[in-house]
Amino acid sequence: MRTQPITANDARVMRWMVVLGAVIRVAYLLTKWNRPLSLNDSYYYSGQAYQLAHGQLFRELFVDQPGAEHGPLTSLLMAPLSFGSDYVFWQRLVTVASGIVLVWLLGKLGARIGGSAVGVYAVGIAAIAPNLWMNDGLIMSESVSMLLVACVLWCALDAIDNGSQRAFVLLGVALGLAALARSELILLTPLVMLWLALCRRRRSIPVWPALLPIAAAAVLVLLPWVSFNLARFEKPVLLTTNDGTTLLGANCDRTYSGDSIGGWDVICVLDDASYDANEEPSVRSARQRDIAIDYVRSHLSDVPRVMLARVARTLDLYGLSDLVHQDVGEERPEWAAWAGIVTFWVMAGASALGAARLGRRNRWLLLLPCCVVVCTTVLFYGGHRIRSTAEPSLVLFTAVAVAVGSKPRRADAHSYGDAS
Repeated sequence: MRTQPITANDARVMRWMVVLGAVIRVAYLLTKWNRPLSLNDSYYYSGQAYQLAHGQLFRELFVDQPGAEHGPLTSLLMAPLSFGSDYVFWQRLVTVASGIVLVWLLGKLGARIGGSAVGVYAVGIAAIAPNLWMNDGLIMSESVSMLLVACVLWCALDAIDNGSQRAFVLLGVALGLAALARSELILLTPLVMLWLALCRRRRSIPVWPALLPIAAAAVLVLLPWVSFNLARFEKPVLLTTNDGTTLLGANCDRTYSGDSIGGWDVICVLDDASYDANEEPSVRSARQRDIAIDYVRSHLSDVPRVMLARVARTLDLYGLSDLVHQDVGEERPEWAAWAGIVTFWVMAGASALGAARLGRRNRWLLLLPCCVVVCTTVLFYGGHRIRSTAEPSLVLFTAVAVAVGSKPRRADAHSYGDAS
């Protein structure tokens, strides 16, 4: 991969863009000063972090049962700040810090895949893009998981460029941490390994010396959490017990017809006639999963239409009012949610142009998070939270498109990576 080094002037601009991104995020955080949590997943992450800070390891919040509704990493990061009477505000700082680091890292990634110009545009876009900053300050997993997606992309480039055992191990660690932040990111592990294997094979480089340390490192990162879950739940649990609730909320009458088609509806979960707050979480998850699967089997003729609606939702082509309503329920401002929709439309078109200008290797690497989003959308439901995994790639693709479309004044404006 041949790209020009970052010039001193561009490095200065990139630093100021990171500062701008930090100012936006801190200002957004201040709007949440003393604001109570909304009734959504933020309660779980906050409560788990508080429990961890006070010596209780991953229990349900309101009943005496083991808890693994979501991955552990976000709560673990918040735990050191979960003391005192204002711990919720300090927990919000974790996602703010994650968002600021993400802005910086996307600038570095842009420079790496396309040179100085792409780096400047990437950090600028990341600083102001609503679909990034409106997750920062929320006690949710999106900011942390997007940062880890960017880390995986960086480590993957290291693994293919350097080919050292250290680079392979770091990539495996990043993949494992990503799965602990957001369970569907476990799909990145086989996808990244396949990408790396194909890249090495094209260069006639042995594949297994790279894949084995990556897989071993990822397994070692995941092993403590998986082992902990297997030991404490009645039924096997690997990453989370949330699959049953997610499937049940996405496969019911309300999400197979009407305004909520292709989405997720909490009413479908609340209508579970066998629900018992004291039911063991793994048993409940398995039971709800079976209900959802039975519903799908009984409505197979509707599945293609529902899947199409799911994809349309994730692409902001359908159910916009419902999507915004969900965003507002998760503490995102309504105006920012609508701005995010418009921004996505612009960035999606620009990303198609940017992807066409990237070399094959870099293009397919950036498409891997998008593949995860497509799989998750089709299997579960469509929504903005589902799409967050692809946001770092969209920023980078858009930065390439802007660099191509800008006045060609630098030598690196037309060099975007190895075609292999």
